[in-house]
Amino acid sequence: MNDPISDMLTRIRNGLKARKESVKCPATKVLKNILEVFQREGYIRGFETTQVRPGINEIKIDLKYFEGEAAIKLIKRVSTPGRRVYASVDKLPKIYNGLGIALMSTSKGLMTDLEARQQNLGGEVMCYVY
Repeated sequence: MNDPISDMLTRIRNGLKARKESVKCPATKVLKNILEVFQREGYIRGFETTQVRPGINEIKIDLKYFEGEAAIKLIKRVSTPGRRVYASVDKLPKIYNGLGIALMSTSKGLMTDLEARQQNLGGEVMCYVY
């Protein structure tokens, strides 16, 4: 697998379309950090890491629905391994005029575009979520 972030976002997108309660994906530190931001922002109910066998872990992501509709309407990968996308603090994207988030990888860790603006940081634009 070349891009585990893209794989996880696709699993979430497909799980929401299929009305699944949860989806599973391989566990990495980056994916856990991304899921912590998604949970903090209210896009997923939660996640937990389980051990499949020694040395191999997977993450179970509990998807969130509100009144029968998925909490995530749009989830899109921006920066890929073949084409990195960076934004300075004055060029940070606004998703649906602030209703969605752009997940940023900054020198101080993963954060939303709003948190990056408050801390006056730019960085790599990982994905959009609305």
